[in-house]
Amino acid sequence: MEDGRAALDALGLIVKELEITQCSKNEIEEVLTNCDCIYVSGGNTFFLMQELRRTGANRYITEQVEKGKLYIGESAGAMILAPNIEYAKDMDDHLALTPGFTDFGGLGIVSFYPVVHFDSFPFEEAARRVVYKNSHLPLKIITNQQAIAVVGDSVVIKDGKKVD
Repeated sequence: MEDGRAALDALGLIVKELEITQCSKNEIEEVLTNCDCIYVSGGNTFFLMQELRRTGANRYITEQVEKGKLYIGESAGAMILAPNIEYAKDMDDHLALTPGFTDFGGLGIVSFYPVVHFDSFPFEEAARRVVYKNSHLPLKIITNQQAIAVVGDSVVIKDGKKVD
């Protein structure tokens, strides 16, 4: 999270951190409604989805993105955009932080399934298992040096290489 925060700071963006497990629904709605961009960091995909639902942030995020607000999702923050997050079971333990977790519905903001950390330490094996077990899904596979850019119906994988 610190690296993501540093990258946003370096761009001159003003960052307001929002720890949704510690905030009221009103505060979450106010921040997500009044910000210019929503950035959701990583962690356990299933815990993140559970807490987004519990706080109502899932609805506010979906509403704001549908209105055209920029969304940046890092790691689990990208995976929750899929129609369903069950495919992430090999990346994260779905019961470790969320005993009894059964609702695998994602935000459904994108129609594909982001696979993050491919060939990236320490997730090499986990990401490969996700790809192998879910090859029937429309996967978008990225390394830690790539991003998936979605603008309208256009979906492009971008490299983090600098252009001279």
